[in-house]
Amino acid sequence: MLHDFTYYNPTKIHFGKEAMSKLPSELNNYGQNILLLYGKNSIKKIGLYDAAKIIDPYKQQGAFLELEEGKITAAEFYDIMRSMCNNKEITNKELEDAFCSFIPSLPVERLKALRELRKTKKVYALSNTNAILFNNVIDRLFRQEGLAINDYFDGIVTSFADQACKPSKKIFETLSRRYNLDGSRTLFLDDSQANCDAAKECGIDSALVPPGVEFTEILNSIQ
Repeated sequence: MLHDFTYYNPTKIHFGKEAMSKLPSELNNYGQNILLLYGKNSIKKIGLYDAAKIIDPYKQQGAFLELEEGKITAAEFYDIMRSMCNNKEITNKELEDAFCSFIPSLPVERLKALRELRKTKKVYALSNTNAILFNNVIDRLFRQEGLAINDYFDGIVTSFADQACKPSKKIFETLSRRYNLDGSRTLFLDDSQANCDAAKECGIDSALVPPGVEFTEILNSIQ
């Protein structure tokens, strides 16, 4: 039987070209048994340090923003990345794998919750993303139950397909117009306060989903 307990798991991350040089001093703080995990699609391997620094979960910039807004193709993006890495020998597949490694896992419980919600409500996805991620890692994550992403939503609007990113007014208007949504009867959930504020400015009710909180908790709290 599992009793109540407190689990304390602090984390320190050293990222960059000199990260491994800091390892000896860090190991001195611990005992003799060390578990070392190293990411599989290594950013270090292809030299994408500068790219990693400017990847933001809420707002992209430079080539990443252009890709997310559909202004450049995947091929053009890969060429830019090769230039950033100063390595023309990196393949598109290596770049794709490294880029996709930034996407976290998607709990199956969340997929089940989406299917359950669709039994009584219309569910739409409004996502800042790009063709590389959407057609690869995101597609795979939504197939964990043997279904496809379209099986979880009544409609999907993506930034790269409609050339507009949240929190711009354009992408919210696109969603509302395409699916004939009444803002006063629509609830927008997002983990960015800026995006929630933008939705409200467009007449759409919104609620912030803080880190570590599932969207089902927010729905249950306001019903």
